[in-house]
Amino acid sequence: MIYPRQIKAARALVGISQVELANRVGLSPATIKRIEVSVDELRFKVDTMLRIKQALEECGVVFIDSDEDHGPGVRLADRHAR
Repeated sequence: MIYPRQIKAARALVGISQVELANRVGLSPATIKRIEVSVDELRFKVDTMLRIKQALEECGVVFIDSDEDHGPGVRLADRHAR
């Protein structure tokens, strides 16, 4: 599962706008904005979230799950591993 804060942070990390992300996944910029301002877990279609996650991963983002010590996050993929 990914969280709204992760999506916003991932976009910032790779330097793409809400409009660009929306275009990459075939959504409206307003939908991306609504997702990013959601406070808790996302209440959007699983397919929508998977498309957003995949688009950001294609840009080089790695989503990090939360654990007992830290919350969820994002980082850049190891460019040497590609």
